[in-house]
Amino acid sequence: MAWRDKNEKSTSGNSEWNKTVTEESPTGPAMESKSSDARAKSASGMIIPTRVFFTKGVGNHREELQSFELALRDAGIEKLNLVRVSSILPPGCRVISRNEGLREILPGMIAYCVMSTASSNEPHRLIAASIGCAVPADKNAYGYLSEHHGFGQTDEVAGDYAEDLAASMLASTLGIEFDEDKNWDEKKEVFRISDVIVKTSHTSQSTIISKHWSTVVAAAVFLD
Repeated sequence: MAWRDKNEKSTSGNSEWNKTVTEESPTGPAMESKSSDARAKSASGMIIPTRVFFTKGVGNHREELQSFELALRDAGIEKLNLVRVSSILPPGCRVISRNEGLREILPGMIAYCVMSTASSNEPHRLIAASIGCAVPADKNAYGYLSEHHGFGQTDEVAGDYAEDLAASMLASTLGIEFDEDKNWDEKKEVFRISDVIVKTSHTSQSTIISKHWSTVVAAAVFLD
């Protein structure tokens, strides 16, 4: 079981893990059948991503649209035709590094992503965007991605909120009983004990508006 140390802060806005999983959840014929079905659907033309990478960026410009473009450039995904999708992490979808993911993209390529954005031109306003991720221990089960944006929140605050959202959505589908009114640290302990959620993480970007428009983006970009 691996849980991020809340006291360990990362200037990049990405949560880290200081433990590794030592046990795998058991799988049976039913789980193997589901995995085979997914492969069959992929072969029949349905799009099921096999890899995902996380990225983030910030842009500033007198025009809001161009501040968004600059944020995409900072994230390294401005050359893509991005299609926003909802919150499911496919079974067996492998998380790769940002650098590895950016090497895979081509100008004009259509890419599916879960993206969070926030924009403002109010001076001194703090804005943040974050993507949370929750991965189940069962490799044949799907996980969750959550998008969150907010005002007056740092990378860490926005990231914890996004992680909480992703983990709570996954926990509810796995039948884990928990109190939704508890804070993230308390729920995280419940999820850890349940032994069915193997990892949660977040990628977050925040900025303080100086002048003109500022936009922050955080994204999970899917690849075949």
